[in-house]
Order: sequence, then C-alpha cells, then structure tokens
Amino acid sequence: MGYVAIKGGEDAISNAEILVDYYRVKDATDPIEIDQIRTQFRLLVDKIMGEGSIYAPEHAAIALKQVEGDVFESAFILRAFRATLRRNYYSEVIDTDNMVVERRISSAFREIPDGQILGPTRDYTQRLLHPNLAEETFGSIEKFLEDFEAGAILENGNEIPKYSRVVDLLRKEGILRAVEDNESGRLVDITREAVKFPAPRSAALQMLARSETGGLMCLAYSAQRGFGSAHATVGEMRVGKVKIAVKDSKGRTRSIGRIKVTEAEMLSRIHVPHKDKVPYLSLGYGLCFGQNETKAISMGILDRTMRSDGDAPSEAQEFVLYHTEGVESYGFTNHLKLPHYVTFQSGLNNLRQAMDRRKKEMDKWRVGNMTRDDFKKK
Repeated sequence: MGYVAIKGGEDAISNAEILVDYYRVKDATDPIEIDQIRTQFRLLVDKIMGEGSIYAPEHAAIALKQVEGDVFESAFILRAFRATLRRNYYSEVIDTDNMVVERRISSAFREIPDGQILGPTRDYTQRLLHPNLAEETFGSIEKFLEDFEAGAILENGNEIPKYSRVVDLLRKEGILRAVEDNESGRLVDITREAVKFPAPRSAALQMLARSETGGLMCLAYSAQRGFGSAHATVGEMRVGKVKIAVKDSKGRTRSIGRIKVTEAEMLSRIHVPHKDKVPYLSLGYGLCFGQNETKAISMGILDRTMRSDGDAPSEAQEFVLYHTEGVESYGFTNHLKLPHYVTFQSGLNNLRQAMDRRKKEMDKWRVGNMTRDDFKKK
C-alpha cells in the first residue's frame, strides 16, 4: 500500500503537515523520550541550541524530535520560539576563569600549568563503527556505569579548581599582543539593533556564536589552506560550566545557575612590514553554547581573519557573517520550493517574445534575400 500524497483544496497545507507526522510514526516503533534525545544526543542538542540562539536543552530536544532530526529545521523552530519569549534581564559578563572544567587542552604546548585535561573527546579514538550498539540494553548501560564508577578516581573537597590561562604565558613575554580595534567598546545587541558594516567585534562575535557550524568550518578551513591570513593554533580550549548571574530590580547580583560552554583562544602570527618591529602573535576568540569544539575553533579563526586587511572570503566581514547565518540561509534556500509562478511565468513570457522577434527578423532576411552582413548591421 503506497501513500504518495494527500489532496485537498484549501486544506492542502494542513494535510501536508499531517502527512509529515504520519511518516514520523508510521512504523509504530517505540516513541523516543525527550530525556533520551537530550542526554544521548547531547552534542546535537548543543549544536541546535547554539544556532537557535537559546540555551534550552529540553526545548532543543523537542524541536529535534518534531522535525525528525533535521538540524536546520530544529534551529529554525528554536529561533522562532526564542522570539516569542519575554526578555526580563541581561546577564552579567560570564567569568570563564572560574569555569567548572570538564575538558581543557592546548595544542601549542605539551606541558601547561595544572596539566592537560582530555575529558570527553573522540580525538584519539579510531573512527570505527560499533554494531553492538544496535543491541544495547538498559542492563548493559547499568553495567558500564557500575564499572566506570568503580574505577573512577574521585577528588576530595568541594572547591572548584581554578586554572590559569595558557596564553598569559605568551603575554608576559610580549609575544602575544592585541590587535588595535577602532571600536567604542559599546556592546551591540544584534537581536535589538540592525547590524551595520563594518560591524563592531561584539556584534561579529554574537553573529558567529549563532552561525551554522558547517558554514563556519568551511570558511575557517579556507583560511587555513591559504585563502586568508591566519594559520591558527589552539592556545587553549576549555569545555565546562560557567555561572550565569543577573541583577534584580534592586541592583543585587543573583546567580541563576550554570550553563555549559566551549571556549577557544586561537593563536595566529601577525605579519608586519619589514620596516616595523618583529612579527608577533595575536588572539582570535570563540565561545558558544554546549560542547561544540569545531564551532569555537572556527569562530576563533574567523574572528582573527575578519580583522585583517585581506580580500579573501574568510577576511570579508560581511561575506562571513551573512553567509554563515544558518537560519537565514536555510530559509532563503528552501523558500525556492514555494510558489514562484508569477515571476517565473513573467520571465518565460519575456523569453518567448524575444524568440518570436528573432524568428520574424530571420524570416524577413530569407524573404528579402538580405546578406548576412546586412542582417547583422540591421
């Protein structure tokens, strides 16, 4: 039995939506619980929250279930949901120095103060398919957790360890220096103000944090391959939870919880004219929701390239920021599926009229025995 389409005049759109829901559940398998999506697809949920521009793991999981795993559509729905929410507070600046670190690495140095913390990563694993996951049971999960907890080393004390910055070592030597930015220092809220180019760095970083991860990676990779001025190294990357605080109506600072973020400080060499001083290192910065290391690293690379004077795609601020905006790019690309009858038919009519005029001119040429040169002059 084949279900190809549901017809219905005025109800066609509603019927199409019903058909989408039918295809999601038509095989009558066990429904996926939201907690399963939130926990077992945590990296995907983190990615959607970043592009949806709202830290709401449960809502991101619902969106992902609703659209059958379509990341672009999930971010679109989450961004639309965010737009309906009332804004009560602006948070205080987060302090990543006091992050509850789950992962902390540097590719610039082998030994760093307080040591490398590999944490959860697949960087050093073989990319082999694990077919045994097809038969995973709750019992096997419990057994794994028991074995893990039995072999885990627990630290005593409730004090959160504070880690010094790796890049501060280079600052002390004078090797790492800030690149001059001609900005006022005012923070721009891109959700309340139209972005004007050249955009201040605060606006650019906000747009990068909401951008589509694959688009950022594409342009950052182009810069690494030579279509840009930066060949960056991870000075330090951290994954962990940071405290969020707001000020109440009486001006008192109140902690409202913690969120997980990924922070990347990317080092790249700045070339200077021969008449100037020696080259030095500068910093590109990236910070995004959840554990999304690819995005944070790409942000750091593009933050640096967009502040250079080159003309590569990765160095053109407007090109980078507009073309990595996933929700807008997705919406525009997919709107091409919607009716364009009037504009396309208008274009067809113009083409047909031009062909008719050409045919009539050719017919006159044949009847009047005109030479080809005469016809071209005419």
